[in-house]
Amino acid sequence: MSEYLLEMKNICKSFPGVKALQKVDFQLKAGEIHALLGENGAGKSTLIKVLGGIYHPEEGQIWIDGKEVAITGVNSARDNGISIIHQELVLVPHMTVAENIFLGREPMGKFGVNFGKMIADAQKMLDQFDLGIDAETQIANLSIAQQQMVEIVKAISFNCRILVMDEPTSSISDREVAHLFEIMRNLAKQGVGIIYISHKMSELNEVCDRVTVLRDGTYVGTREVAITPKDDLIAMMVGRELDQYYTRDHVKSDEVVLKCVNINDGKKNHQRVKDVSFEVHRGEIVGFAGLVGAGRSETMQCIFGLTPGSTGEIYLEGKQVHIRNAVEAMKQGIAMVPENRKLEGLYHVQSVRFNSTIEVLDQFINHLNVNSKREAEITQEFIDKMNTKTPSQEQAVTNLSGGNQQKVMIGRWLATNPKILILDEPTRGVDVGAKAEIYEIMNELTKQGVSIIMISSELPEIINMSDRVYVMYEGKMTGCISYDEGLSQEAIMKLATLESVGGKAQ
Repeated sequence: MSEYLLEMKNICKSFPGVKALQKVDFQLKAGEIHALLGENGAGKSTLIKVLGGIYHPEEGQIWIDGKEVAITGVNSARDNGISIIHQELVLVPHMTVAENIFLGREPMGKFGVNFGKMIADAQKMLDQFDLGIDAETQIANLSIAQQQMVEIVKAISFNCRILVMDEPTSSISDREVAHLFEIMRNLAKQGVGIIYISHKMSELNEVCDRVTVLRDGTYVGTREVAITPKDDLIAMMVGRELDQYYTRDHVKSDEVVLKCVNINDGKKNHQRVKDVSFEVHRGEIVGFAGLVGAGRSETMQCIFGLTPGSTGEIYLEGKQVHIRNAVEAMKQGIAMVPENRKLEGLYHVQSVRFNSTIEVLDQFINHLNVNSKREAEITQEFIDKMNTKTPSQEQAVTNLSGGNQQKVMIGRWLATNPKILILDEPTRGVDVGAKAEIYEIMNELTKQGVSIIMISSELPEIINMSDRVYVMYEGKMTGCISYDEGLSQEAIMKLATLESVGGKAQ
């Protein structure tokens, strides 16, 4: 009997102009949670897609329980007990939880689908994990965290023995993360081998046994998590030591560039923004913290003109402005990088060049004349500034890694030369090396007088990069803490959970 549940040996995979994997090895034991680390573009997703039958390698073998297997497609992977939960959830929003879990393999009765059995079986699995989810609820009515749990139940329903989880904690709160980790540990106790991909280094010691590091499509090494310092793993990932992870020069300014008073989203039902007031000074980073669903993103959408019917007063450099749509926001010098780059940001089938310049067409198009040279110059300027890894400007943005897609997104909005830059989860799905680069760019922008509003669910990021932090709870502002006034995770979480204000938002 083999020591390993899964072995991938000498895996090679190439794309036009890119060697994505070069003789990569990976081993997974039954009952272990094994982290897969690497910078964006290191080859993690490609390796997982080879395991899942989405890509076919040019070289290499896959062994399960000591026997070589041929994984020829997604169904073949599933037949071999492999289930993958991708970073971008693939549930059908207007179908029920039960219908999603059994999609394509519904239990049949004499007159078609046996809905009673399907709902009962789905509910039994949901209850097994104590999720508090009704099997007859539509997916669209669930939170992101609940949808994540449904994906896990669906994967387990195939009796998988190898479960891959790609960035499962990127969109959920700390409380929900704790529940997810408990489920993972229980699955491991049942002998399921879990491959865990995450850019959050702090999570490794909480839940992982071993870690394998990839860099530039090659295998770097495998370590025991408990005895390996975090700095050693970072050096393995980036090929160098990150002397200063967070780059921040706090320069105080009393000049108010943005003042928002009593912002409401105007929705009678499910109101998410309730009388929110705050201000932003020139050249500072203002963090917005709170649990998932606190209303942070919704507040910024009101300010950027994306929420019809929203109310409140907005003052820019002392003058009241009325922003009814995104175009008017941009004219006022406001730019916003949205949280969900897949749905709200990128044109995936278009090139890096198209995505980099789409908001500044007036800089190189005059009537029907297109200055292609100027377009290329703008694109290259922000490829260089963001250190984006791409074979060319013509590369389809969908073929870039998640971190490099994020760099294209940020670069696009920097091209508009904004006075105020709103960054919603700017480093979600981004590796440690790219995070450090983004932090450095943010710091340089503030030196140039740009004001940044940063929404982040990563408290270390909020604490280390912000001059001041506003905290929200259920659509209302609960407090503001300056970096020199005891800014800490404990102080933020008290306001985010209303421990310090008696259960009522201020």
